[in-house]
Amino acid sequence: MARITIEDCTERAGNRFALVVMVSVRAKQIMRGARGLVKTTENKAVVNALREVAAGYVAPDLEGDAAQH
Repeated sequence: MARITIEDCTERAGNRFALVVMVSVRAKQIMRGARGLVKTTENKAVVNALREVAAGYVAPDLEGDAAQH
């Protein structure tokens, strides 16, 4: 699978601070048992969350949380 760059993810999130919030919320959801939105063999929730942001499956929520499309 291709490497994920922070620049790619930051473009989708708007800025790096929003990216941190989005990825942390989504990673917590994945760790609690949420179904992954991208196929991956990676076991780390943070990496999976970054892949989902890079793919456009997770978008920033205007209320301050991360939300799925």
